[in-house]
Amino acid sequence: MRADLLQRLAVRTAERAQADLLRRARTIEHAQGPWLETGERRLLDFCSNDYLGLARHPQLIGAFKRVADDEGVGSTAAHLVCGHRREHAMLEEALADWTGRERALLFSTGYMANLGVLQALLGRGDLCVQDKLNHACLLDGATLAGATLRRYPHGDAPAAARQLAGLPDAAALLATDGVFSMDGDRAPLRELAALCRREGATLMVDDAHGLGVLGPDGAGSVAEAGLGPRDVPVLMATLGKALGTHGAFVAGSATLVEGLTQFARTYVYTTAMAPAVAAAALTAVRLARTEHGRRERLAVLIARFRTGAAQLGLPLAASDTPIQPLLLGDATRALAAARALEAQGLLVTAIRPPTVPAGQARLRITLSAAHEEEHVDRLLEALATLSRGDDGAPV
Repeated sequence: MRADLLQRLAVRTAERAQADLLRRARTIEHAQGPWLETGERRLLDFCSNDYLGLARHPQLIGAFKRVADDEGVGSTAAHLVCGHRREHAMLEEALADWTGRERALLFSTGYMANLGVLQALLGRGDLCVQDKLNHACLLDGATLAGATLRRYPHGDAPAAARQLAGLPDAAALLATDGVFSMDGDRAPLRELAALCRREGATLMVDDAHGLGVLGPDGAGSVAEAGLGPRDVPVLMATLGKALGTHGAFVAGSATLVEGLTQFARTYVYTTAMAPAVAAAALTAVRLARTEHGRRERLAVLIARFRTGAAQLGLPLAASDTPIQPLLLGDATRALAAARALEAQGLLVTAIRPPTVPAGQARLRITLSAAHEEEHVDRLLEALATLSRGDDGAPV
């Protein structure tokens, strides 16, 4: 007798709820700077990825409105049909120039970009080596491609070398996050680039959380590491984090981009992003490159938070990026801490398995240039009450 698929799914959902791992979407009714309104409450947001505070910048809003008035809302088709507009072309040129690559190619989401790249580059018999803490879309991309997936312990370049050596004759791609989304630390990019040069492997970096924040002119973790297109032939990043808009891109050689245009199914077979979104993202790129004060302000806020957290003895992960994980271990404990902070008017998401490994539940605190120093101090004061055991959720 066949299994009932819906019943099986319901059982799995019930098991997740029983383990305090159930996820639910929260409806945000209004956003203004770092403040969010939900229901009758106004919460100070410490969990978004708007690292440079650009999501509500008036120049981005103005660019979006201007193109929406002229061109409408939707692109109406895939890029290769009639959806590729002037705004897309201008954004691709700006992204290529910013990252020092010959060309860039837009995708509708970061997940689609990574699926498309790995599916286009890899096939059965090929090898894909990845950090164990890579984003899910990189892992899924290797699986979709049918390649042999080998994972190495987080940040361990010698272990990555051993995985590459295990299949010495296979065409190989080594893929890593530049900044890890749940830990906030950086990949050892120089070591990985040297390894790939020695082994004849191709290095791909997902810089979703580095672009705009790190490196000269905010060009990302690859630029910060002093690496160029020969070292990292495949560079992916998103537009929905530090740039405050939506979508993603892959940058590299003209050969890479032409190949992806032909073979990346998630590019070929999906509707292009709205031209108005591309116009807003282009404005964000220009601001991110030139307004260095945003990164400087963000660095001050990060340092202020880490200093205060150290004084409180809080178990922070080692990160100097906007992602500041407060490691609590137990999922129930992390959830209770998030609820206690919300009761004090602060929104910080509890990150639980399977997003992070079992026993590594945490509060993923994120900082933004939109925050004020007094906001950081308010967060530290609230965390201090938890560390004392107030509100029933000790840290």
